[in-house]
Amino acid sequence: MKFQDIIYTKENRVARISINRPEKYNACTPVTLHELVKAFIDAWTDDSVGVVVFTGEGDKAFCTGGDQSIRELGGYKGYSAKELEGSIAALPLEVAWQFVTFLIRHIPKPVIARVNGYAIGGGHVWQVNCDLSIASDKAKFGQAGPRVGSFDPGFGTGDLWRNVGMKRAKEIWYLCRIYTAEEAYQMGLVNKVVPADKLDEEVNTWCKELLEKSPTALKMLKYAFLAESDGLGGVTELGVGGLSLYYGTEESAEGKNAFIEKRKPDFWKHFRKV
Repeated sequence: MKFQDIIYTKENRVARISINRPEKYNACTPVTLHELVKAFIDAWTDDSVGVVVFTGEGDKAFCTGGDQSIRELGGYKGYSAKELEGSIAALPLEVAWQFVTFLIRHIPKPVIARVNGYAIGGGHVWQVNCDLSIASDKAKFGQAGPRVGSFDPGFGTGDLWRNVGMKRAKEIWYLCRIYTAEEAYQMGLVNKVVPADKLDEEVNTWCKELLEKSPTALKMLKYAFLAESDGLGGVTELGVGGLSLYYGTEESAEGKNAFIEKRKPDFWKHFRKV
């Protein structure tokens, strides 16, 4: 895959997705979002991938949301219809943004946010929605919506209050203050804070530990957490995850075989108590 705005690599069962716009503090354009969707879908469908690391290039920013320099009334300028034709990037930015957030939340593999700098606005929403967050001691966190004429009424608010509590979540959104990595750790926004020069070492350690665990168990645990937070959609995902396991049993195969062979199925001869 060739990308313009991101760097995507896969090695030793770890997929690394990095926004490559450091000169813009890794703020996103419609093209960035389109490429992120493609990378996350590839990591989802590649059975050799067990963990995804999400980050930004450089040492200044993880991601600072949408690129305000190309924002105009009703959308984002500078992208021709031909360039965006047939891609998710042709959608309004806020819709495309939710596609990326959905993939972070629902990819059946742990996603680690490697927070190397500013995680602000939509970038902060993304790091909150990652399964785990490891931050450099130089990282900064915060929302910007009400300050720049925007807001996130969905995952950006719901998952935030589950992380830090309702009062603190309202403070973060209403006041748009910037918090240090240590403050973020104390309020439950990140799992670990390490010196900047130890960030990759720590992320690699967490990847190694995750890859030593059962990938099916991790997938079902992720679905179980979603079942509580995402209503019927989350329950459905958990159920479909269980169904995929059931499809791998002789009991399930008996139904298909009996149908093809035009006989009554005998499920009990294949039944195994779990």
